Amino acid sequence: MKTPYSEYLCVFGRRVHLRRWGRASAKPLFLLHGWMDVSASFQFIVDHLSGDWNVIAVDWPGFGLSDWLNRTYYFPDYLAVLDAVLDRYSPFRGARLVGHSMGGNIACLYAGIRPHRVEAVMSLEGFGIAPTSPAMAGERVIKWLDQIKDVRHPKRYANRQAVVTRLLGRDPYLTQEKAEFLATHLTCGGDVDLAWAADPFHRVANPVLYRLDESAAIWRNITCPVIWVVGRESAIHEEFAARPGDWDMRQSCFLKFKEIWVDDATHMLHHDRPDVIARLIDHELNAAPPP
Repeated sequence: MKTPYSEYLCVFGRRVHLRRWGRASAKPLFLLHGWMDVSASFQFIVDHLSGDWNVIAVDWPGFGLSDWLNRTYYFPDYLAVLDAVLDRYSPFRGARLVGHSMGGNIACLYAGIRPHRVEAVMSLEGFGIAPTSPAMAGERVIKWLDQIKDVRHPKRYANRQAVVTRLLGRDPYLTQEKAEFLATHLTCGGDVDLAWAADPFHRVANPVLYRLDESAAIWRNITCPVIWVVGRESAIHEEFAARPGDWDMRQSCFLKFKEIWVDDATHMLHHDRPDVIARLIDHELNAAPPP
């Protein structure tokens, strides 16, 4: 297992944790995790990379070892964090972004907002969020108002084995060893009475509706290659099947687009097939092997 080290960046007056692997002088590769995940879950991919990468993985605010904001989180928050990270680690060259789920959505939006800052995007199961309608606005705000009055405490787990059991039950391709590793990094509180390493506000309904037409307008500004990577056994297929034409419409927004399917993989394909994802990163994002 390749050994990471930690660094911190201050954004919004709070510390953002970054996990790093590889030579600092190598080509930078930015890994962006999904909702209720942490940067450490990319360890499996990093262990399979053969290219000469300077890997920088972010713990988004309110996740992992980053500080909590203790309030509702908004997508522009993540864009501001990514902007600060690139300012520090890739100020003069286009960045290569690999994001899973929410992280893939953030990467695609950023690439359309600052196209000159991004050289390539690989989105692992991040295809935008289900569309909403204006009629949903009032109900959403009511739900948010009710939830912020009593933000639930994180769900507790009796011990680490309980977390391992939960992870194994949700992913048929996850091994015992990987589940034990993830359980260590996805929780906080020691060995007993564990909580998920996430701000409870992440589970609060967002009062701002996701507007697909706005995302599509941003995606159309992307100039770099965008690679969508899909798990063959992901539930994403059923979701899009319920909205005929939505999949094709989203793909049509990207100027340079490639779709890759990964067998024997669920939505958590970076856990299920990290060897395949690492090969795709090395090949599609073009890092030379170390000398």
